[in-house]
Amino acid sequence: MPITHLPLNKSASSDPWEDFANVFRRGQLPLPQGWAEVFGPLRKGAVDDLVIVGQIGQSLDGRIATESGHSKYINGPAGLVHLHRLRALVDAVIVGVGTAIADDPQLTVRQVSGPQPARVVIDPNGRLCASARVFADDGVRRLLVTSEGTRGRAPAGVEIIALPEVDGKISPSAILLALAGCGMRRMLIEGGANTVSRFLAAGCLDRLHVMVAPIILGAGGPGLILPPLERADQASRMPVRVHKIDDDVLFDCDLSDQRVALGVAKKSM
Repeated sequence: MPITHLPLNKSASSDPWEDFANVFRRGQLPLPQGWAEVFGPLRKGAVDDLVIVGQIGQSLDGRIATESGHSKYINGPAGLVHLHRLRALVDAVIVGVGTAIADDPQLTVRQVSGPQPARVVIDPNGRLCASARVFADDGVRRLLVTSEGTRGRAPAGVEIIALPEVDGKISPSAILLALAGCGMRRMLIEGGANTVSRFLAAGCLDRLHVMVAPIILGAGGPGLILPPLERADQASRMPVRVHKIDDDVLFDCDLSDQRVALGVAKKSM
């Protein structure tokens, strides 16, 4: 399993990242070297015309926060830059309402050059207040995914997608199909752990980026929360690429073999 070292320079005046992002989005030209190894697989879907990537940042012992809930910041500055690069390459970044309430994230591209993605919050029961920063009217498209019949409190200009619940939850596939209907083709499931885990368990991720920091928390919130297995040999294995990003290590997991078809299926040649 080879380990590659990614460039770290993020200066807008000297960093080739902006050129890379522009070529990435055009879709036809070969990608410039440097970041192609890690971001190239996100360019086109292997299953259909959608690309869905999940990401988590965690400690060596698989924790995304301390026992008290503190999580800023487990990963180093380079890990944060990587996250913002992911945001700059996708059409939409998606978080669950728990993360939106606990962290009040901006979900913007600030650490690198690139376009701002649409911001999407999954809030089935209308818990998020209208003053949340993800709803900020800054010219970026904003969407609220909620359950049918829920009275949302989103401010003017926020698009509301009301979907039916199944067993008390909105299915990840229904969310992605609805967003695809809104023009989203490349989407980032950014958090929190419950949300990323639900999309993973539903077979709705093409790739999973796990950024591991060289720290041990000992206790706290787990990075992934999945149904238990009786035996270790029942766990599915997947192709993985490993990239060194300053002090952090990125595990880029290829889940395309497990991904259910959501959009327009690839045609066999």
